[in-house]
Amino acid sequence: MFDLIYRFGPANVEARPMPRSAEEARQLLVQGNRDFAEMTDARSSEKRTCVIPFDPRAFGWGVANAEAPVQAPFAAVLGCADARVPTEMVFTKGCNELFVVRVAGNVLGQECLGSLRYAVMHFPETLKLIVVLAHTKCGAVTEAVDLYLVPGRYIQIASDFPIRSIEDQILVAVRVAALAMEALYGLEITRSPDCRGALIEAACILNAAWTAYCLQLEFRQEFPHLGVVFGAYDLVSRFVRLPISRAGELTEEEKGLFTPPEDVEGFRQLAGKICGGALVRHLLKLADQPA
Repeated sequence: MFDLIYRFGPANVEARPMPRSAEEARQLLVQGNRDFAEMTDARSSEKRTCVIPFDPRAFGWGVANAEAPVQAPFAAVLGCADARVPTEMVFTKGCNELFVVRVAGNVLGQECLGSLRYAVMHFPETLKLIVVLAHTKCGAVTEAVDLYLVPGRYIQIASDFPIRSIEDQILVAVRVAALAMEALYGLEITRSPDCRGALIEAACILNAAWTAYCLQLEFRQEFPHLGVVFGAYDLVSRFVRLPISRAGELTEEEKGLFTPPEDVEGFRQLAGKICGGALVRHLLKLADQPA
């Protein structure tokens, strides 16, 4: 059992500390997610409570002259629209701390990019970080994997341009994951019936890494101090992480938010790390075979 409490006292209003750099913002989110994951750990028999201090001014309480509160997010999050991933709760953050953009598959369409650019341009004093947040068992990624494995399915969405605009972007990550698996386990691995689940988990994080890389290129020159990171929210462990180990065997190395690769070789190494990990090997039913 656990209690997640948002608490504020209008008679005792204190300004919340703001991160001064992208790294401080990243650490704040990572620690917030750790608090959430540990609090909601079903293996614990103790009742746990997490109290999130809430500045009432963030939603207009006590603001003079009925003026709207000023936006002051320290991070922008591009996440999936999946209802199982409550972004602020995942990071134990409250109102006016995160600028959240959500779309199926956390893909970077024009509207999403425009929303993030709005945040970067309008909140330069407070915004330190952009996060691309994927999650395990993503439905949009699952559809892209099915399209990749059975190309004939693409006919079904040929005239559905809104859906195609999502799936076409994710297919890049699916192909990278497939190439990595073929390099590690042989060309026949993608014909295995066990490959589908492994491709879904690998493509989820590689899609987020690719989007983070694109955002880094988008903002690097004009906003050199703005950080860009990525991670995947695990629906089972509730940690944001790289999907390397199985949910009950997570290591500290794979928990957190990560900077995207810088080049082709970096993506090759990341894909190899994910596809050579215990989780993918388990899904491929190769767990008992030497890596």
